[in-house]
Amino acid sequence: MIEKKWRIEKDSLGEVRLPQGAYWGAETQRAVKNFPISGLRFPRGFLRALGMIKWAAARSNQDLDLLPPKLAKAIARAAQEVIDGKWDEHFVVDVFQTGSGTSTNMNANEVIANRANEILGGNIGDKKPVHPNDHVNKGQSSNDVIPSCIHIAAMEGMEKELLPALRRLHQELLEKARKFDTVLKIGRTHLQDATPLRLGQEFSGYASMVQHGMKRLENTRPHLAELALGGTAVGTGLNTSPQFARRVIKRIRGLTRLTFQEAENHFEAQGARDAVVELSSALKTLAVSLMKIGNDIRWMGSGPRAGIAEIILPAVQPGSSIMPGKVNPVIPEVLCQVAAQIIGNDTAITLAGASGNFELNVMMPLMTFNLLQSLTLLTHASIQFTEKCLKGLKADEARCQELVERSLAMVTSLSPLLGYEAAARIAQEAYTQGKTIREIVLQKKLLPRAELKKLLDPWRMTQPLVRPKS
Repeated sequence: MIEKKWRIEKDSLGEVRLPQGAYWGAETQRAVKNFPISGLRFPRGFLRALGMIKWAAARSNQDLDLLPPKLAKAIARAAQEVIDGKWDEHFVVDVFQTGSGTSTNMNANEVIANRANEILGGNIGDKKPVHPNDHVNKGQSSNDVIPSCIHIAAMEGMEKELLPALRRLHQELLEKARKFDTVLKIGRTHLQDATPLRLGQEFSGYASMVQHGMKRLENTRPHLAELALGGTAVGTGLNTSPQFARRVIKRIRGLTRLTFQEAENHFEAQGARDAVVELSSALKTLAVSLMKIGNDIRWMGSGPRAGIAEIILPAVQPGSSIMPGKVNPVIPEVLCQVAAQIIGNDTAITLAGASGNFELNVMMPLMTFNLLQSLTLLTHASIQFTEKCLKGLKADEARCQELVERSLAMVTSLSPLLGYEAAARIAQEAYTQGKTIREIVLQKKLLPRAELKKLLDPWRMTQPLVRPKS
């Protein structure tokens, strides 16, 4: 808990009053007063990335003889505590702030400087022997730190959280495709009956959608791996050592076990946020895929008596406050809601990505929050969908068989023999008389029973085409 006694600090604009126990300083406090917008804060992954940059910068500046070892070690120790989440409550600036994220970079500089001074026996707020700008921020600018933080946090979220969750989802869909391969069901196009297929074939399509989604995410790696560090204010590298970025990024690679590298062009790395837009687009596409899968499963599980009811979803909670015994498909519903949120986040990120003017994008905090939220939401929704829905999902084979036999689309296999017009008349008679295609054909004695049995064999209709070898 932060003390509510007060201390006075000064910055270039004058005196500022802030809580006595706060590790942040005057610039952060001004931002708190200037941006009481949403109450939203940067997520843990972003603060972890920020701590890593400050830790690696202190160590690198020490190696380059730009920081005394005593100060560098204290800064690195304080930054490690930021990496570990010890001071998260002291990162108090709203997400909706200065578009460069300068306020949050200064929040980190002040927290780490004050903690380093405390470690060295000094007092919070004295700015000595460690100064937030001169020492913690040495060789850096908010304009290269914040873009780098976005990339680091996003890469960690994608590689260590989302992709593993999607791999489990993909494997479960493949397992269901194998398990349901013998379950014949009716296909549907335009929400109307179509020719039969196997439930396993349907699930193989879902597995392929997730696999394609993972590939799209993986394709963003090369651009996301580029870090803007070393560009400082506008991409020229003013006030930093030519060796600084290379050394810092090497240490970040060691901390994350991910293949980050210095940006090929620092003016692109700071003037545009195209890598973020690219990743967001891949997340949006994945969200669209997952919404389709979730909605299909809701439809196939609808009922249990007055719907399609081809599959049985696990019952995870009562579904109604007024209708006893009702169970709803709540997990697919959550998946679809998350997908809608990701699509909205992507729209905001797209607009933000177009808001770079000259040497800097000025909507980075918004992009950061939305991108990392999308990664987190998709991770958690994928895990819950896999564990709470797919794993316990079952096929109702009897119901699937019944719907196949009753489908008017079964007449399609008779069309090559009887002709399109005759087949259409059979379907119309079956519909008006409430009978099956089989019953009408036998009633009219259009085909021998044995031949009809072969033609109306639904398994035969689901066999893949045999294509000639090229």
